Amino acid sequence: MATLNVSVVSADRAVWSGEAKQVVAKTLEGEIGILAGHEPMLAILAEGGAVRVTTAAGEKVAIDAEGGFLSVDHNTITIVAGQATLAA
Repeated sequence: MATLNVSVVSADRAVWSGEAKQVVAKTLEGEIGILAGHEPMLAILAEGGAVRVTTAAGEKVAIDAEGGFLSVDHNTITIVAGQATLAA
């Protein structure tokens, strides 16, 4: 099964990176779910948007992201946010 390579960074540090089965993010157009093989895209994250990652091992990772964008290209997802932190 193909996986996604995910990187989440804020303006001042790397927040999380790893392999994932799925990423769900809140964008200005609404919530989007991304699986391996997704078409390339660029989306603006909604203010107060949450990013949820299901890792390749099946663990759930929640990230609070403030502003920024999400890019998908060739099973690589890059999320760049003004501020981002791992949620409790």
